[in-house]
Amino acid sequence: MDTPKPAVSPPLVLFGAFDRHNFGDLLFPHLMTALLPGRAFEFAGLAERDLRTFGGHRVGALAARQGPRPAHLIHVGGELLTCNAWQAAVMLLEPAVAAAAVARYDDDPVAAADWAARQLGTARSLPYVAGRDAAALSGRLIFNAVGGVEWTLLSGAQRAEARAALRQADWLSVRDHVTRDALRREGIEAALCPDPAVMVADCFGEVIRRRQRQGAVKALLETCPQGYLACQFSADFGDDATLDVLAQGLFRASAEAGLGLVLFRAGSAPWHDDPELYGKVQRRLPPGTVRVFPSLHLWDICALIAASRGAVGSSLHGRIVALAHGLPRVSLIPPQQGARPLKTAAFAETWEPDTLPRSVTVDGVEQAVMRALAVPAEGLRETAASLRERYLQSQAQWTGLLMP
Repeated sequence: MDTPKPAVSPPLVLFGAFDRHNFGDLLFPHLMTALLPGRAFEFAGLAERDLRTFGGHRVGALAARQGPRPAHLIHVGGELLTCNAWQAAVMLLEPAVAAAAVARYDDDPVAAADWAARQLGTARSLPYVAGRDAAALSGRLIFNAVGGVEWTLLSGAQRAEARAALRQADWLSVRDHVTRDALRREGIEAALCPDPAVMVADCFGEVIRRRQRQGAVKALLETCPQGYLACQFSADFGDDATLDVLAQGLFRASAEAGLGLVLFRAGSAPWHDDPELYGKVQRRLPPGTVRVFPSLHLWDICALIAASRGAVGSSLHGRIVALAHGLPRVSLIPPQQGARPLKTAAFAETWEPDTLPRSVTVDGVEQAVMRALAVPAEGLRETAASLRERYLQSQAQWTGLLMP
């Protein structure tokens, strides 16, 4: 009698925006592979890219995946529910090419949509929201702690497209109350789950500590023996008046706390962080006051934040990596934000205590930083531990659906 062969689990197709250089997106597939040991993985985005130079992955295009082959599709996290095709296509370009595309199409939404569809090889208006038809899927469809705080700003057609995909899901969790409530109004129930990055210290603590002992982070620690604030801001903060206020606020806070000031980039894709703006901040302050961190490597950025005395910035994952390491953090509100919902604020409101500053405009930076630095370390560690537990509880629910 032949011995029965053990059931083989289908591969997990990890899908997300890690086909471009953005800190949190690069981190997600690492976290999934660490948290789901012993599985076979494929890494899929909208375009074929190799981000290994920056600590990312070699990524294939989901549209090019040949099916039908048994597989589970996992949306690994991020603000996927509201990233439209135009935004996605531009952010996958080199900066100079992106600038040319914006100049040509930004004032013509119809032409922009046609161009984006050709660039991405899909007619989906929200291309990072993939239903079963997007990858000839025969396994489970999982949305893991995804975000979509600007859901109400989508067109009716975009919301209908997203609803159709979400209703096919075997599991849907979202990372903030704003997204959950917006979907609930559409008749879609989603579980609340912290962003996967709350697990980074547990999963990659030793990797991060090794990066602190070498290269760019080691050099920084040697030049800032008193400690430093890790600071970042996106291109949204680029007008002169905003830079004036931000530079002075960061300078006063760091001087009052007796800390160095280090600027880092959390993303080099178009519409992310602009190195020219960091140079403008340097020129606004006394020589030697501000250091610009040179590395764009994922683990160097994690190590920089983990070794800091606190993080200030517009990046959600800069905040969450600081949270995971039990560190103070302050999020910045872009100057043109107005009443639009903000993902950093939504996440902090959902998961973090009132004792911590959440999101502030640039004129509130100094006060917010000093308030954050005064929060007892024990409370910061308790929040990190609580969110790790919440994330693992949620993941256990959907991993049970992946049994062969």
